[in-house]
Amino acid sequence: MNTHNHPAHNSDNKISVLFGCLGNICRSPTAHGVFQLLVNNAGLSSSFNIDSCGTGDWHIGQSPDNRSAATALARGYDLSALRARQICADDFDRFEYIYAMDNANLVDIQDLCPASFNGQIELFLPVANNLVVSEVPDPYYGGVNGFDNVIDLVESASIALLNKLKNSVEIKP
Repeated sequence: MNTHNHPAHNSDNKISVLFGCLGNICRSPTAHGVFQLLVNNAGLSSSFNIDSCGTGDWHIGQSPDNRSAATALARGYDLSALRARQICADDFDRFEYIYAMDNANLVDIQDLCPASFNGQIELFLPVANNLVVSEVPDPYYGGVNGFDNVIDLVESASIALLNKLKNSVEIKP
């Protein structure tokens, strides 16, 4: 089953992907929403478990940032059902692929990771192989254009990630 150098699927046999940033209100919910729609449009929603989280606890229970949500919706991604949460120990049991939006998030997630974790924790953007940046910039304190930039970057990486992971999906008859 582990023929593509991917960790074994979880007990529900779904490919599990978790996106993480600092507060879980801008970048990681955007990645969650973009990747979920790509998966849905590919007819693979029953084969994936997708979620997002933050390393910090400032926004737990909150909807995505209004600017992120509005920019995403204008581009066809509905983030309205998402609520911020903080990464927890169970996430390392539930998710086999954990993608951090920047190096600081990556270090924070790696610091929490138990030795028993056999999945992958890595930066998200390098999955795309064609981007000149490796981190998704935090648009929270920047201008409105930052939110469009986040979606552009996340779309590129999400398309590449889906292409990478769909090879390991067991097609059900």
